[in-house]
Amino acid sequence: MAEIIQRDGTWAFDGTTVRITPGLHRSVPLFRQTYGEIAVPLEAVASIVFEPERKRGRLRIGLREGADPLLHATGGRLPEAADPYRLAVDVDRAGVAEYVAEEIRQALLLDQIPKEATKTYLLPGPPVPVSVRSSDGMVSFDGTQVRIDWSDTSDRVKRATGPRIINVGDLVQVEWLPNSGHEDGFLRFVTRETVFSKLPPEKDPYALDLWGSTRRDLLTALVATAVTARLPHPSTRTGVDYSDRPLPAASVPPPADHHDVLLRRLRELGELHRDGVLTDEEFAMTKAVVLRGF
Repeated sequence: MAEIIQRDGTWAFDGTTVRITPGLHRSVPLFRQTYGEIAVPLEAVASIVFEPERKRGRLRIGLREGADPLLHATGGRLPEAADPYRLAVDVDRAGVAEYVAEEIRQALLLDQIPKEATKTYLLPGPPVPVSVRSSDGMVSFDGTQVRIDWSDTSDRVKRATGPRIINVGDLVQVEWLPNSGHEDGFLRFVTRETVFSKLPPEKDPYALDLWGSTRRDLLTALVATAVTARLPHPSTRTGVDYSDRPLPAASVPPPADHHDVLLRRLRELGELHRDGVLTDEEFAMTKAVVLRGF
């Protein structure tokens, strides 16, 4: 067993798996603590390096492309401190870090692990159900459906459409950009109907606009990853054109008591359109969303 314990966390390698456990120190980002322990199988590893520095070095593990839904969902946009595949190492533990890195490198050579991209996810992503409260509302995922409940501060367009429920089978992909503190981020669920939508995140009823606490909004990456892990692997979707795909079958007619709710929301949208809050394109898009929802 090769193991290194630091304030940021613990890395342990038993010959087949690199077990990454986040530290409990208050300096460890909330995202890392919430994501929890990650068991990385050796076949998912592409590289391991130790980067010594004057005060603190870094262990960095590189995964094979396509092996991890977290890396695919976040697209390398996680802040460095929140990256689970990086470990800050105190200068007096540099020798231990080098030993751990060398043990993993030797195992990669002995097992002849390829560095090419994988055709399936080798890590499972976070468990479900998972829910996160962001600046724009609550987003939840139970393994089959995504649900968004808007906050009181969400755009009136979104609140007018009501809660958004999206089946995994209707999704094409998930797009995620973190809130940097200087620029807003977003979590967008792209369906076959909305793949060409140009609505901005603050008005898109399929997107969360991330503009509040960067610490809390970063947790939306948990949902993005959990959903991504249950979508077709990216290797199967390269170059797919969804423009000619048939739309999902019409849903079962809603109960009669939903009729008044539908009329009220359509009336609210009409008022927003007349007042100039919604453009013609936004009105048509949002009206279609409401009708599909019912």
